[in-house]
Amino acid sequence: MSEPKELSPSFEPTEQNSQSDLPEGWLHVQSMDLDAQGVARKPDGKVVFIDGALPFELVTANTHRKKNNWEQASLVAIHRESSQRVRPDCPHFGLHAGACGGCKMQHLHVGAQVAVKQRVLEDNLWHLGKVKAETMLRPIEGPAWGYRYRARLAVRHVIKKGQVLVGFHERKSRYIADMQTCKILPPHVDAMLMPLRALIANLDARDTCPQIELACGDTVTALVLRHLDPLSAGDIAQLRAFAAEHNVQWWLQPKGPDTVKLLDEGGEHLSYALPDFGITMPFKPTDFTQVNPHINRVLVSRALRLLDVQPHERVIDWFCGLGNFTLPLATQAREVLGIEGSEALVARSRENYALNQAQAPDHKALAATDFVARNLFEMTPEMLVADGAADKWLVDPPREGAFALAKALADIEQARIGAEGAGPLPAGAEGWTPPKRIVYVSCNPATLARDAGLLVHLAGYRCTAAGMINMFPHTAHVESMAVFERV
Repeated sequence: MSEPKELSPSFEPTEQNSQSDLPEGWLHVQSMDLDAQGVARKPDGKVVFIDGALPFELVTANTHRKKNNWEQASLVAIHRESSQRVRPDCPHFGLHAGACGGCKMQHLHVGAQVAVKQRVLEDNLWHLGKVKAETMLRPIEGPAWGYRYRARLAVRHVIKKGQVLVGFHERKSRYIADMQTCKILPPHVDAMLMPLRALIANLDARDTCPQIELACGDTVTALVLRHLDPLSAGDIAQLRAFAAEHNVQWWLQPKGPDTVKLLDEGGEHLSYALPDFGITMPFKPTDFTQVNPHINRVLVSRALRLLDVQPHERVIDWFCGLGNFTLPLATQAREVLGIEGSEALVARSRENYALNQAQAPDHKALAATDFVARNLFEMTPEMLVADGAADKWLVDPPREGAFALAKALADIEQARIGAEGAGPLPAGAEGWTPPKRIVYVSCNPATLARDAGLLVHLAGYRCTAAGMINMFPHTAHVESMAVFERV
C-alpha cells in the first residue's frame, strides 16, 4: 500500500462532493458493508466494493471482478486516509498473500467498528423489515483482544514446508495461515500456538489430525483433537505431557461430535458462571456456548433487565440451548419453559437446572422449569397454542432466525382480527394470549429484520428498542438485541 497523499487543502470530501470532482480513477468511499469492504460509486453510479478501504477515504483500487451493477476491487493506494484507520496489532492481518482470514476490521478503530455495526443493524431493520426502533440502546462492548474463548483451529502437516500449521484459514482460501500468534485468543492460548505446532509435528498421527477445537471455561481450557486414525501409545503419552505442561484438558474425537471423550477422566469440569444470577453452567467442549464470556455476562443481564420478568409471570425461552438465559430467568419468574431443537442440549439443560437447583439457597430456589425438544423451524400456530400462554418471551435463534415462530404468532393475530386471507384460529386459541413483551437476541441482523417486520406489521407489536452487541471485535459479525411490546 502506498503512503497516503494529501489533497490540496481546498478539497473536503463530503457527501456533496460528486465523484466527478475527483482525479480520474480515484474513489470516495462512503460506507462499509457487512464483509468489511469499503463501498464507493463510480461516476456512472456503479457500486464498487473495495477490500481494505474505510469510509470517507479517497482511494484508488484494482478491480478484479465485474458485474452489471457492481464491481469488486482491492485497495491499491490511499490518497486521503480515514481518521479512524489504525495500525493492526496482529502481524498476520492484511490484504497480502497468506494473510489470516480470521479478522476483517483490525485496520479500523474499535469504536468506529461499533458505530459501523450499529448502522448495519439500523439499516437492516429499516430496509428489510421497514421497522425503526423507538430507542437505540447503547452498544454492549467488552475487551477488544483475548476475548475468543471458543475457536476451531485447522491443522495441517505441510510436507513441502516441513512444518505443521495450526490456526485459521487464509483470506478467501482453503489454505491455513502460517500463524505464530493470535491476539483475539486468550493470552495463554495464544502462547500455546507454537508449542501446539511442535506437538502435532512430533505425533505419529500428524497427517491424520485435521482439527483442534478450543473451549475455555472460567478455570479449564479444553482442546478437542480430531483424529482420523487411532492414536499410538507414544502419541497419547505426548498429549499427556503437553496437558501437564500447559494446564489443558485433552478430549479426543475419532469420528462425529457424539464420539468426543475425555482423554483422562477426573479433574475439573468445564463451566462458566453468570454471577449476577448465582448460576454456574457446566458444558462439554462441543456444546454451543457464546464465544465471548465477558460480553455474554452483560448480554444476559441486559436481556433480563429489558424483559423485566415479575415473580408471578410465566416465561418461554425459545432456542434455549444449554439454558444460558433459561436458568437466570428461573431466578426471577414463577415458571419457565425452555424449548430447543437438540435433544442432547435439552438433556444438558435439565442437568444444569438440577445442579443449580441443588446448589441454590432455600430462599432462592429456582422457579419450576421444564425443557422440551422441538424443531422450531417447523413451528405452527397450533404448536404455539399447545405450549400455553406466557407473559414474556426470550428468543435467541441461530443465524437462520425465528421466522416460523414469528409467522405462527402473526398468523394467530391475523386470524384473531379477521384479516383478509387469514386462516382460522387454531383450537384453543380463544383463551390463549400472546406475550406482552419479547426480547429477541440475534446473531444475524438480516433475519432479525425479517422477523421484526412480521412482529411489527402483522403480529401486533412495536419495536421499542434495539442495539448492537460487539461479541466479535475486529470481525464483521453483528450481534444485536431488540425489544418488542404488545400494542
